[in-house]
Amino acid sequence: MRGRLGAAIALTMSVLIAGPAVHTAAAAPAESSALQARQFQGVNWAMPGDNFVEGPVVPEGLSEADNYSVVKDKATAVYDGFASTTGANTVRLPINTHSVPGTKWGAAYAGAIDAAVDKGFKVILSYWEDDASSDGRIVDKAAFDAMWDAVVDRHGANGQVYFEPMNEPHGYSAQEWADIAATWIADRPSVLRDRIIVSGSGYNGEVTSVCADDRLDGTYLSLHLYAFQFQPKTYEEWVSLFRERIGSCGSRTVLDEFGAPMDDERNYDDTNSSDNFVRYIRAATDTSRSLEMGAVYWPALGGKHSHRPDHDWYSLYALEGSGTDLSVRLRNTTIVDRLEHAWGR
Repeated sequence: MRGRLGAAIALTMSVLIAGPAVHTAAAAPAESSALQARQFQGVNWAMPGDNFVEGPVVPEGLSEADNYSVVKDKATAVYDGFASTTGANTVRLPINTHSVPGTKWGAAYAGAIDAAVDKGFKVILSYWEDDASSDGRIVDKAAFDAMWDAVVDRHGANGQVYFEPMNEPHGYSAQEWADIAATWIADRPSVLRDRIIVSGSGYNGEVTSVCADDRLDGTYLSLHLYAFQFQPKTYEEWVSLFRERIGSCGSRTVLDEFGAPMDDERNYDDTNSSDNFVRYIRAATDTSRSLEMGAVYWPALGGKHSHRPDHDWYSLYALEGSGTDLSVRLRNTTIVDRLEHAWGR
């Protein structure tokens, strides 16, 4: 997720330059002969301030005081807004060990997942460390495994729910992360490989290493790439960077975090813009379309309040209403064209 730069970015870059060893053992059979990442067309729903918390993760508009029924009603209203404004068919939701079946909030939070399924959405469940320091490592392996076992037990039979074992595993080398992902798969043989989305190494900054590891064959891959991580670039340079980080793996790759300022009237339809964010968004969406990737915008709601006191300036929507009578208002209409373009519409 945005906001963790400095030495951590340098570490990610050093991992990419060094390159991981590639596992060469015989691959387990994939569950799908032709992965179609483009089916993932959606947005992230996040917690205000970010999803790294030492407690329950509660997306914007929900409350720990809500029960299952209230969460489901609120989520339905939010998803109605996502679908009617952009045509989204996917929502990516955070989970942690305080937010899964067996916990008080997890029992209520399941309403947000069930509401998405009832709406016909795909749901990507991604683990965020239950630690505000966000050092890119699993906080408690035993709790992590128990969390995922509970999630798979509750949602594994539903083909609309997908599992992303960890968001931005930047505390591990590329090889270490591939080993962890392979173990996750081996430990849960009931989960079809085409229901799994494996993060790229570092801050999900590249997918070529996980794509080359045959233990991960048949899974989808997750890429994150933001303009703030790099010096300003031309449109062509942005396209080149995306393609470098994706390699030949586009049909397996979901760009499940990308975003730019939405509250200051930038025109993302302007093909001649000299604005770096506009060039970046156009490159991201053009690349997603041309490589038939999935694209899931960060964030729809929630996120950091670093640049604005009451919202993330990348957030696609403002949340309006109260109780279960909620609605969403687009902050920028030109981004809709770019999302539809990325989604191949």
